[in-house]
Amino acid sequence: MESRLEDRKREVRLVATRALIAALLVISALAAVIVRLVHLQIDQHEHFSVLSQDNRVKVQPLPPARGLIYDAAGVLLADNHPSFSLEITIEKVADLEETLADLARLIRIEPQDLARFERQKRRRMRFQPVPIRLNLTESELARFAVDAHRFVGVEVRAELIRTYPRGEQTAHVLGYVGRINEQELARIDRGNYAGTQFIGKSGVEKAHEALLHGQVGYQQVEVNARGRVIRTLESRPPVSGQDLYLYLDIALQQAAQEALGDERGAVVAIDPRNGGVLALVSNPSFDPNLFVEGISQANYQALLSSPDKPLYNRAVRGQYPPGSTIKPFVGLAGLASGITTERRTTFCPGHFSLPGHSHRFRCWKRGGHGAQNLEQGIVQSCDVYFYDLANRMGIDRLSAFLSDFGFGQVTGIDVAGELGGLMPTREWKRRTRNQPWYPGETLIVGIGQGSYLATPLQLAVATAAVANHGQVIQPRVVRAAQAPGDALARAQPLVSHRIALGEEWQWQRIVDAMAKVVEGGTARRIRTPEYRIAGKTGTSQVFSLGQNQTYNAARLPKHLHDHALFVAFAPVDDPRIAIAVIIEHGGGGGAAAAPVARRIMDAYLLGSTLAKEDEEGAGG
Repeated sequence: MESRLEDRKREVRLVATRALIAALLVISALAAVIVRLVHLQIDQHEHFSVLSQDNRVKVQPLPPARGLIYDAAGVLLADNHPSFSLEITIEKVADLEETLADLARLIRIEPQDLARFERQKRRRMRFQPVPIRLNLTESELARFAVDAHRFVGVEVRAELIRTYPRGEQTAHVLGYVGRINEQELARIDRGNYAGTQFIGKSGVEKAHEALLHGQVGYQQVEVNARGRVIRTLESRPPVSGQDLYLYLDIALQQAAQEALGDERGAVVAIDPRNGGVLALVSNPSFDPNLFVEGISQANYQALLSSPDKPLYNRAVRGQYPPGSTIKPFVGLAGLASGITTERRTTFCPGHFSLPGHSHRFRCWKRGGHGAQNLEQGIVQSCDVYFYDLANRMGIDRLSAFLSDFGFGQVTGIDVAGELGGLMPTREWKRRTRNQPWYPGETLIVGIGQGSYLATPLQLAVATAAVANHGQVIQPRVVRAAQAPGDALARAQPLVSHRIALGEEWQWQRIVDAMAKVVEGGTARRIRTPEYRIAGKTGTSQVFSLGQNQTYNAARLPKHLHDHALFVAFAPVDDPRIAIAVIIEHGGGGGAAAAPVARRIMDAYLLGSTLAKEDEEGAGG
């Protein structure tokens, strides 16, 4: 009996203990729930309020319209036209593969469309739309509209797409826009580019991206559970990009392209009064419209593999030995340094040798020019005169003076992708080749050959500086910009610096010599009674000749022919245009490049172009 009573007491204690533990657990759990509720409803109230609001209110970006681009006469060069694309919002699609298959049966979807879709899908959130087809045709839009109810999460999106009405004529100066890639996405302001898929890739489009793009807008919209917009709650309209007005004259641009014809080469024409770029042509060119919405692999490979290199902007990136076009600048260096005078003569027997050396540096005229002063050396393009002058100056003084004209450095033009050429110096050779400078190299620099490289743009800017008697103006393509609702904001000419010579007459002597190059020298074929031209021909070697070899173009393939160059400005007494022309493998500058420049100057100064002139040889 006692044992049973003791067991009952133990059971009562056990039940009571368990009840107490259970009560404590319940109270602890309830306390935890209360603490959690306090945290969620008080501490996290604002956070969850925003999330709740976002379930029914969405912020949609409103991309701005890209600014337009006009030439000097107001001709539209870059426009925007409406385009329709098909987009898929991944989170709204139940079966993506089935949806893609159904769409492919309805409209044309190429493998590159699918590849682009997969790339962009990985970069975007599931609630962000991803384009599957761009630039739908009217018939494709109509077919999709009929069956749109079957495609949940698939919508047509309208946007403005860049177009270039002049196509190849402006490709290298305007550049083009294209879809934003991963590298660009990492450096741009994503907030300002929300809803925007395009960005400037080259040319003016890239250099002035900040002005052309504009400011993104937004709208807050209320949506239902299916994501459909019910109403707009608040909006801020986008600010369109600024319109740009160029110095470029599209009629002159066309004349320059026609003057080049089928030749590979470049033309840069500048107004020396303000640095405005009147024409900038690189030939052959390409259609920039192909790149806007994504060029096909086949078309891109065709452009890349073309031996003519149409994608290469020869005007600002082409680096060529300037040849004899550099001789007026070397002559100025001689006058400025006091190494030579206008009367000092050098005898040209057809070759030049350094003291104590037997190696002969040849003149282009094998029989020689006889006694030559500075003016005659420029007019007849006598190599021996400039061999001697360069040797007496030395590379240090020569390179320093030529650098003042901008050789060996970028000009700062507002076209993306410019290269700076190469002004050889003693330090450059030691740094890049770990070799000393040799006197013979100075002679070669004195006639614009060897390692000396310049772009057509640099030659045009330097020629404009001679026309201005030493005032170097930074070249500009954009003349003015206009924001929506604002007045036209004109860009002021930027004077880079002024090259000071000892006497003002020294400039005039070089200008007079360049005028005589056209009136009776190596460019006499382009002289005209309508206006006076000051110019200088040049021939740039593609390969070096041995000491006993003779250059014979008739026996060489085209790709080994010399490059033809010509620089000029006109009218001499009131310069309004400075020009540089290069024709790759064109031969002599007087025969090939000078007539091209004459036709362009006629188009600008007289409003007409010349018929093609008969071929005739000329030195330099």
